[in-house]
Amino acid sequence: MILGIPKEITENEKRVALLPEALSKIKGLEIRVQAGAGEAAGFTNAAYQNKGAVLVPDAKSLYEQSDVVLKVMPPEASEASWMKEGAVLISFIYPHSHADLLNSLASRKVSVFAMDLIPRTSRAQFMDALSSQATVAGYKAAVLAINSLPKIFPMLITAAGTISPAKVFVIGAGVAGLQAIATAHRMGASVEAYDLRPVVKEQIESLGAKFVSLPLEAQDAQTSGGYAKAQSEEFYRKQQEFLAKTAQNADAVITTALVPGKRAPILLSEEAVKGMKPASVIVDLAAEQGGNCALTEPGKTVVKHGVTIHGLFNLPSLIPSQSSLMYSRNISAFLGLMLKDGKMGIDLNDDLLSGSLAAHNGEVLFPKKLAPVPVAAGGKTA
Repeated sequence: MILGIPKEITENEKRVALLPEALSKIKGLEIRVQAGAGEAAGFTNAAYQNKGAVLVPDAKSLYEQSDVVLKVMPPEASEASWMKEGAVLISFIYPHSHADLLNSLASRKVSVFAMDLIPRTSRAQFMDALSSQATVAGYKAAVLAINSLPKIFPMLITAAGTISPAKVFVIGAGVAGLQAIATAHRMGASVEAYDLRPVVKEQIESLGAKFVSLPLEAQDAQTSGGYAKAQSEEFYRKQQEFLAKTAQNADAVITTALVPGKRAPILLSEEAVKGMKPASVIVDLAAEQGGNCALTEPGKTVVKHGVTIHGLFNLPSLIPSQSSLMYSRNISAFLGLMLKDGKMGIDLNDDLLSGSLAAHNGEVLFPKKLAPVPVAAGGKTA
């Protein structure tokens, strides 16, 4: 059987699904790599060839040859049309917004495994690509805030006097939010964080931040998978008022809040932005699902009311070497569930395989089973 690794063609996507270091661990499959697939992430054609991969000059040939395809982003329509009938695809899929893609792949009887649907269990930790990519996104969000803010993050005591630390407010303490907290704190900022799930208070404080709580109880705030649940309009109105007051004291605000399969909740209104300090910064990690800030322009960096608002997509791709490294380890661990004694097989009794299977035997299985989609992974989750 042939395993294919194509070059990603999504705009501004620099990651690659599998690194040269992982090839020697895959037994029983012939590995073919599209020429240039890893170059944007810093991995040369020669590096793949030295590990035994065969280079294929173009994407169409690679897809037509491959029995198993490993990708980062969901295939474009052209890529889906090139896949072998009955092949296996392992990739981020984001099926909430890719129904046409799933129908197209199912029509070719492609077995589609969505890395974003892998159950979030202890057994799946090594395969949790949502968390690995959200970690990178949270780090990059803090770095964007550092670069955009016209002041330094740490407190300095100098001959010219004491410089107070920057104040950073992180909204949402999922994987991306916790990494943003940790990075900002390491850089010397004074960090506060909010999440409607009280259970994350200890995690926030363990990273050196202050947990700020809304004096209003959220109803059934957390899903069984550990994500925040949607709340009432009245709750969101009072939440906005509370967050606006907290944001007024911050130099930088990082937002990471998403609700699975829905538009991101608006947490910072235009009035909240107007009340923020001049030259302050917002980094909105929920931009791809509309944004947590009412003034976020998805995919862009804008200045509104004197506040710089970053609504950039796919932050992990801005650090493609490490994000590819982590994703490669995630996807190779997942692939290992199907490789037994050098042979490929799909055991539908394995909850990780069945739980992430979005299409199989000509049938679209999603949305019969839904999985949470946190912000920034592969550009969609966090």
